[in-house]
Amino acid sequence: MVFAACTLYYTHAYIAEAPVKSGNKRAEWYRDNRSFVRASQVMLTCIVAACILILLFRSGSHIIQATVWQWLATAIFPVTGALYYGSVAPGKSTHNLRNNGWLKPFVIGFVWAGTVTVYPVLFKSIESGEPYNPGIFNLLLFIKNLMYITMLCIMFDFKDYAADHNQQLKTFVVRIGLRRTLFFIIIPLTIIGLGTFLSFAVFSRFPAGRIAVNTIPFILLIFVTLSMQRRKSILYYLAIIDGLMLVKALCGIAGMLLW
Repeated sequence: MVFAACTLYYTHAYIAEAPVKSGNKRAEWYRDNRSFVRASQVMLTCIVAACILILLFRSGSHIIQATVWQWLATAIFPVTGALYYGSVAPGKSTHNLRNNGWLKPFVIGFVWAGTVTVYPVLFKSIESGEPYNPGIFNLLLFIKNLMYITMLCIMFDFKDYAADHNQQLKTFVVRIGLRRTLFFIIIPLTIIGLGTFLSFAVFSRFPAGRIAVNTIPFILLIFVTLSMQRRKSILYYLAIIDGLMLVKALCGIAGMLLW
């Protein structure tokens, strides 16, 4: 359901715009394959609806009995995601979080961190009828995921530098330039995030193998950051930066299963 909902959400931003020619290759692809994309949106909507019905059928009584705190924790992330575009027609919305260049990556990081960190534990508590009481471990894990994904989002803005500059969207790279964004924001925050994780891992007495495998995404992020001192193709951004999200997930899973 998460996969279908995310694909549905991100694709809507492109098909909601007017089908006009532009210099953006990605927008051109959506324009040329508009019929296929619309059909896939219908299919994805059906998948999401079916998953919701199954969830209600299996855990409807527990969902109804969920506490106010559980409902707030459930609602805050999709509401924030909706405010990112601010309208069902993203291109026509003038009041949205996306237009705030420096806030944009943190909004994406917040929603993604909530989806992969908060929701699994939250939904488990709702299904079992148990109270949702996140501890310091959950909070630090949420912050770690939020900062990691935020760093990826800041780097992903590099590919849209020209368009964002023309639209006066003040992203980090537009405000302070490429090199300063890399060396004054991404690398320092990544090192701080890694140091925070190592401190907490040692304090919590994590096994050495789990600590080692979970440091891999941070090290790779630093190497990728250093490689971005020159402009890259859009395929590089899609494959490498999105790939780092997958690497982080796999390392986290491996760390829990193997150690």
